[in-house]
Amino acid sequence: MINLYNAQIESLSIHRIGNKSRNEKIFLSEAPYQLNDELTALLKEYFFKPFREKEENYFQFTNEVDVEFNPLFKIVTEIFEQPETAHEKSKQITSLLYEQSQHPHIKGGEVYSTYLENVMIDNQKVAAIGIFKSELKSDFLQFEEKGSNLDIFLQQGVNLNKLDKGCLIFNIKKEEGYKILSIDSNRYDTKYWLEQFLGVEAFEDENFYTKKYMKFCQDFAKDVVRPAEDKKEEVMFMNRAVNHFAKNDEFEETAFLNEVIENPELIPEFKHYKTEKAPKYHIEDLTSFPIANTAVTAARKKIKNLISLDTNIQIKMDFINPESAEKFVEKGWDEEKQMYYYLVYFNKETT
Repeated sequence: MINLYNAQIESLSIHRIGNKSRNEKIFLSEAPYQLNDELTALLKEYFFKPFREKEENYFQFTNEVDVEFNPLFKIVTEIFEQPETAHEKSKQITSLLYEQSQHPHIKGGEVYSTYLENVMIDNQKVAAIGIFKSELKSDFLQFEEKGSNLDIFLQQGVNLNKLDKGCLIFNIKKEEGYKILSIDSNRYDTKYWLEQFLGVEAFEDENFYTKKYMKFCQDFAKDVVRPAEDKKEEVMFMNRAVNHFAKNDEFEETAFLNEVIENPELIPEFKHYKTEKAPKYHIEDLTSFPIANTAVTAARKKIKNLISLDTNIQIKMDFINPESAEKFVEKGWDEEKQMYYYLVYFNKETT
């Protein structure tokens, strides 16, 4: 988890780039920008807000040969080793981004390069580098008194409520390619920011493995459990899976299967499905790993616990007390109506 509340902007460099394929220019500022308290507060909110609101999916620098050959990894490492070079290195970062601005759809804009201190990640206080880009401009009105009337002017500027692109590179896990968070609000060319400029791939830690394995379980429930059993069992399987992750610190596949899969005939199906689908989830050889509680909480919010029927009726299953669904909901077949039914037992209606 990250905490940016006490993060300090030690250095800010602002440059501008255009689209290189359209022969638009690059402008590199000679000196870092001198911040005041009011602007610092506004920029911190502008830069950091998207990362507080976004689920933490970490990336790491990569390269086909070795991460040392990733140009941005090299520049970032030099800044972490010598923070006083942050402004000069920011010119290299901006030039690197400009070189990747070749696609005709890529918009020009301002590039902000920051050196940050007092950033909390995984309960450690570290330095970080923030690279942000504003692309889209918003119309706004300005007013000026002229005699006895107000005059109105239409101008354009950056909307501080929406950061177009940005990344935070934390000075942690250097050997793996650092831990990195990225946002891209304008995904007209997804390869431009993540692949061509940053050169990153997913950071494979406990958060990554927990999310991937739970997503794999969700698809298994939909593709295998539901056809073999019914919608109720699909929901209850995921309920048991989530609860298993929630109450354990370490994942061990055999214990998981024994606790979560009630129908023994589905265990071979699970193993076959994993062999077939594992590359999609990056869990080919994954049978044990530490469980990330934040990933479990996030996954629980996304998993639907509803049985939706074609008669426009929904039954909501209780993930907190799953024994209620097991005891008080039964499925059957009505020969006269030639329809399935759910029988629900209760003592009284509650609000």
